[in-house]
Amino acid sequence: MKVLFISGELIAGDLAYRLKQEGCEVKLYIEDKSRKDCFDGMVEKTDNWRKELDWVGKTGLIVFDDVGYGKIQDNLRKDGYNVFGGCEEGDRLEKDREFGQKIFRDYGIKIPDTFNFDNIKSAINYIKNHKGAWVIKQNGHESALNYVGVMNDGSDSISMLESYDKHLEEDISVSLQKKVYGIEIGVARYFNGKDWAGPIEINIEHKALFNGGIGPQTGEMGTVIWYENNEKNKLFQTTLAKLKPFLEKINFKGDIDINCIVNKKNLYPLEATARLGCPSTHLQTEIQLSPWKDFLMAIAKGDNYNLKYKKGYGIVVSVSIPPFPYKAISSKFYSKDVKVLFKKKLSRKEWDRIHFEEVSLKENGNKEQYCVAGSNGYILYVTGFGSTLQKARKQAYNLIDKIVIPKMFYRTDIGAQFIATDQKLLKKWGWIE
Repeated sequence: MKVLFISGELIAGDLAYRLKQEGCEVKLYIEDKSRKDCFDGMVEKTDNWRKELDWVGKTGLIVFDDVGYGKIQDNLRKDGYNVFGGCEEGDRLEKDREFGQKIFRDYGIKIPDTFNFDNIKSAINYIKNHKGAWVIKQNGHESALNYVGVMNDGSDSISMLESYDKHLEEDISVSLQKKVYGIEIGVARYFNGKDWAGPIEINIEHKALFNGGIGPQTGEMGTVIWYENNEKNKLFQTTLAKLKPFLEKINFKGDIDINCIVNKKNLYPLEATARLGCPSTHLQTEIQLSPWKDFLMAIAKGDNYNLKYKKGYGIVVSVSIPPFPYKAISSKFYSKDVKVLFKKKLSRKEWDRIHFEEVSLKENGNKEQYCVAGSNGYILYVTGFGSTLQKARKQAYNLIDKIVIPKMFYRTDIGAQFIATDQKLLKKWGWIE
């Protein structure tokens, strides 16, 4: 099968590599100029995906892993192409927070107090007149400017916004969300334009840079996922199940996630992710037994698909280097072409649990060598799986111990709080079984 994989910033670039390993003919397009060299030597690349439409044809598969291409996807489907990834209104659900909140309300999903501002000064004035802990979010899925407030008078959030107002080159629109307290948990599922495809995906994200949830918010430092086939699951019924009519209406064909805060009585949706996730997609590779090529094509065609998967818990850990979570101001501060090394020879199963992002494969004498590519610092992800989360953690971290990338860092506590406290509370409150 021919697959044209169109990526904005390599949110799920490793999936293109996996599709090649499944026997597909794959051509990868990367829009982000800072990541053009990623996957060199690993997947065939193209600099113009539109010129490849005749190549992939109406029998092949086109995969989009990012928002921003929704209208293009809708038009390609109208022209008869098999397209997986999303749609125009799905993009709005994620990129336009005000629109997303309206959809949540319209379909009966209660949201926390949220206010949207066209400029930073208006947001500052609002907090000054409405004391409290506030969460700052920008539109889209960039997280560099997001901040979760701590001070009950809002002074820390005001300080952050004043810094943005003074130093950013252009004004931005921001959302302020009244901070709610509880446990953060997400619920996701694939949709084929008409109905759900595959099981419910329950996930616990770890966005803070350091152990214990300390430090700046990142795209993601690690995630815990397990699959659930009980349609009566409380998380699912309170969130995604209510959105099914909307997803049918917009002909959404992809993976959609709603991240939430839950406590004993209430659920508060924080945001929707209407695309493949990172690193959740890499962990799905670990959990799923069915081939990606068959699953994605079924969704693109609007067909039902009985996805085979492992029963248990999965974990994925992000392995990064500086300047992550921010971009380098100069290439001289980035470890371009540094080798990705291994203390011991890896088994085939261990190789399968390493998922690449900013990596290329280069000739090194008589052998090939994985090297650092890109310029952002998201190098690779390591997954583990087990009947318990403790076993999954051990598997993942034992493998990470065999990897050597100069200046590499990662969180060592992914899933630890879930084991210690959150799993028991979520079960007690009835959100999970």
